[in-house]
Amino acid sequence: MVSTESILAFAAMSLLVIVIPGPSVLFVIGRALAHGRRTALATVLGNLIGSYLLVCAVAWGLGALVETSAAVFMGVKLAGAAYLVHLGVQAFRHRKEMRAADIEAPAGEQRSDLRTVLDGILVGVTNPKGLVFFAAVLPQFVDHAAGHVPSQMMVLGLVPVGIGMITDTLWGLGASAARSCFARSDRRLSMVGGAGGFAMIGLGVTVAATGRAD
Repeated sequence: MVSTESILAFAAMSLLVIVIPGPSVLFVIGRALAHGRRTALATVLGNLIGSYLLVCAVAWGLGALVETSAAVFMGVKLAGAAYLVHLGVQAFRHRKEMRAADIEAPAGEQRSDLRTVLDGILVGVTNPKGLVFFAAVLPQFVDHAAGHVPSQMMVLGLVPVGIGMITDTLWGLGASAARSCFARSDRRLSMVGGAGGFAMIGLGVTVAATGRAD
């Protein structure tokens, strides 16, 4: 069982890291600007699932492999960066197809929502910031003498996921609200959608160019 002290200490550490916008936050903002609130919230959900998959990977030893192997780390990072650029290019290409009357997707487009969640999962699970944080920080708050180390890590991992759910949702709602202010004009809406696409492309390039501190 994880102690209350460990949970509170890890929560404080997580908050310090999460309040600094990283790839996941910027991705949510870009998706909100490009596609609106519904897509932003689905992206948040996918990001959280992806982040928790990183927790599971670290808990069961896979995270250590990625963290210690420069080649594997680079592969994961470049895969995530390439996918961000791809999503940004798609958002920019289809920016003129958005209309002020279509701020939110129709309720029947469940498949589109699922695809959005899957996009968020892929970006979340290839997030270098999340990978390094969980691999380097999470084990420090585990009581090895108490045993069940993977279970302790998975419980602790719920803390940053919960904090991220709140902060990422606020970022997404804020960005989608800003987008809605431009919705009276299809031309301005197209410009905002293009800006969201450029933001994702820029984020992908930044992630790809960011080195690891070895």
